[in-house]
Amino acid sequence: MSAIALDSLQDQISQFMESFRANVPEEVQALMAEKTAELRAQHLVEKALKVGDRIPDFKLPDATGKTVKLSELLQSGSVVINFYRGGWCPYCNLELRALQQALPEFQKRGAQLVAISPETPDNSLSTQEKNELEFPVLSDVDNVVAKKLGLVFELSEALRPIYKGFGIDVATHNGNEKYELPMPATYVIDSTGIIRYAFVDEDYTKRAEPSDIIAAIAKL
Repeated sequence: MSAIALDSLQDQISQFMESFRANVPEEVQALMAEKTAELRAQHLVEKALKVGDRIPDFKLPDATGKTVKLSELLQSGSVVINFYRGGWCPYCNLELRALQQALPEFQKRGAQLVAISPETPDNSLSTQEKNELEFPVLSDVDNVVAKKLGLVFELSEALRPIYKGFGIDVATHNGNEKYELPMPATYVIDSTGIIRYAFVDEDYTKRAEPSDIIAAIAKL
C-alpha cells in the first residue's frame, strides 16, 4: 500500500459534516461555530510546541494500564504522537481510524504511533476496541502532558448542555469536572525527541492528513 492509496481524512470529515449540518438545528451549529471562532481569536496555537522544540519526556498508562514512556519508544526510532479529545468525538474516531489505516506506512519507515486523550483508561479501552486500533491509546487524565505541550483549553460553558444533548458527558469520560480538552494535535518526533512535524488547530474539525504525516516521517 502506498501513501497515495490512503483515503483522504479531510474527505471523510467533509462527508460527516454534511450529515451533521443536515441533522442539527442551525442555531446549535451557529453557537458551535461561534465558540470555535472565539478559540481561534485567542491564538491558542501560538502557545503550543512547534517544529524544532523538544517534547518533554512523559509516561502514561495505555488502555490496559501498562505504562508507556516516550523516551523508551524513542530508543527504537521516530514516534508519531496524536492528541485527540475522546472516543465520544466523531471527528476523533475518523482520525483514529485513518491513522490505523496509515499505520503500516508509519511502521515501514521505522515510526511508532501513540494516541493520547484525557479520557480514563477504561474509556480509552472502549475507544481502542471500537476502532480496532493496533497502536497504544494512552490516558492523560487531567491533561498533564497536553498542558506541558500548550494544547489545553476549557470547553465553553455554553457548549456543555449541547454536548450533553448529543449524549456526550465529557466530565464522566475524563473522570473529573474540569471540562478541559486538548486541541487536535499531531507531532512527528525524531529519535532525539525533537519535533520535526507539527499540526495543531483550535478547530476540532481540522486534523492532520495521514499522507502529510508519512511525508514528514520519510524526511527523517
